[in-house]
Amino acid sequence: MMEYKGYRAQIEFDQDAELFHGEILGIRDVVTFQGCSVAELKAAFQDSVDDYLDFCASKGKTPDKPYSGRFNVRISPELHRRLEEEARIHNTSLNQWVTQKLAADGQNL
Repeated sequence: MMEYKGYRAQIEFDQDAELFHGEILGIRDVVTFQGCSVAELKAAFQDSVDDYLDFCASKGKTPDKPYSGRFNVRISPELHRRLEEEARIHNTSLNQWVTQKLAADGQNL
């Protein structure tokens, strides 16, 4: 995993081509890069992020952020009720309670 300006990329190695290639994660746009060495790969990743940001600016488009911090989950009304009750018992909002639980469980990811 590589990170630059808040963007993260997944890296793979193509043994046949003897080439590293990567793709920026967490955005709708497809931004890829490649290199034959770690140094080349790192430079290509940073250039790709910079090019993406420059392209968006030139088009007046807001670049995708890697993650907004928001996501919607559809659950049953019964589960929704139970979660809301649990949050109230702990004197917190449903959002804060779920965030705490996800963060605790996320430690094991």
